[in-house]
Amino acid sequence: MRRIFLLFAITAAMATTFTGCLKEPIDDGPGPGAGKTTYKYNWPAIADSSASSLISNFYNQSGKYFNKNNAGDNTFHYWPNAHALDVLVDIYLRTGNPAIKTRMEELLDGMKTKNGNTYLNHFYDDMEWMVLACLRAYEATSDNRYKTTAELLWNDIKGGWDETWGGGIYWTKDRQNKNTPANAPASIIASRMYQLNRNGEDLAWAKKIYDWQKANLVDPVSGLVWDGLDASGTNKAWRFTYNQGVYIGAAVELYKITGDAVYINDALRTANNSLTGDLTTGNIMKDEGGGDGGLFKGILVRYMMLLITDGSINSSDVTKYVNFLQLNAQTMWLQGTSRPQILYNTSWTKTATTTDLTTQLSGAMLIEAAARLKELELID
Repeated sequence: MRRIFLLFAITAAMATTFTGCLKEPIDDGPGPGAGKTTYKYNWPAIADSSASSLISNFYNQSGKYFNKNNAGDNTFHYWPNAHALDVLVDIYLRTGNPAIKTRMEELLDGMKTKNGNTYLNHFYDDMEWMVLACLRAYEATSDNRYKTTAELLWNDIKGGWDETWGGGIYWTKDRQNKNTPANAPASIIASRMYQLNRNGEDLAWAKKIYDWQKANLVDPVSGLVWDGLDASGTNKAWRFTYNQGVYIGAAVELYKITGDAVYINDALRTANNSLTGDLTTGNIMKDEGGGDGGLFKGILVRYMMLLITDGSINSSDVTKYVNFLQLNAQTMWLQGTSRPQILYNTSWTKTATTTDLTTQLSGAMLIEAAARLKELELID
């Protein structure tokens, strides 16, 4: 009964109608804009609607985790639930709603139960997403359970490194290939662990992992981040948005610690390349499908936001990335959002009535980013 009440409280507190989120004044005056519809976006209210949709359409109340999709598949998947915790942190930081904090605590318990009563996992990258979410949850709440979980996983993740192919962390415990999703997030973790505990070994890990990532999985000219490598060589064909995002994040975190301009220049090169045709269509991030691919765009959004807020970059670069994120948010809200459920699609220019949790999370990250940019007075 208490959990049912909490779900009702969260939904009631955050529910807003579409008309309350978006006003549509008409320009009837003379001139070239006459007769055109213009929009004013209430990003905090839109974010409230987005948060309410995520919980009401995907949260498994009895299991304390988020379902695979909104179409009745209640399968638990570890890494999307780690990102769901990250999004709950976004919502909690924005709203201060204690019911969201309770939901975060429930999810921490539910993930352990659904994962076989452990947080350890076969996939190193899955554990890394959980560490990143837990570190942010700890920073937001000071609840030591998040820190303890993060440190447990971090110690296991470091065991994924060896000197095959010059270093790097494996993707899985099968130890067959090493990729960006297992290495760039690990560098972010190491940097954040260092900032938390001031243990020099963590900073050494952050630099070592970053150097390997940069030497092996980043185009030195364009800044394009490749996916991975194995005994057959480097896979340069897979060009995913999330790989760009986590490398940007790793560079920004090391820049924050060291002040070394090399890192921020690396981040800018990759961020600039992320605005191009390989990863966008008409300045809108490309459709990377459902399933795992549904989460990719949101991860780029998260770390492009980190570059904007923590990168100490010049105003023209800030404006460029803010405009890019704003355009994507506006486009997704107008063209890629199914109403009244507030469901997002893999394409941010088309609607869908059913969607995967991964896809919904990417959209939620984008909307939370827009609300944060509004709070910072970087967008209208």
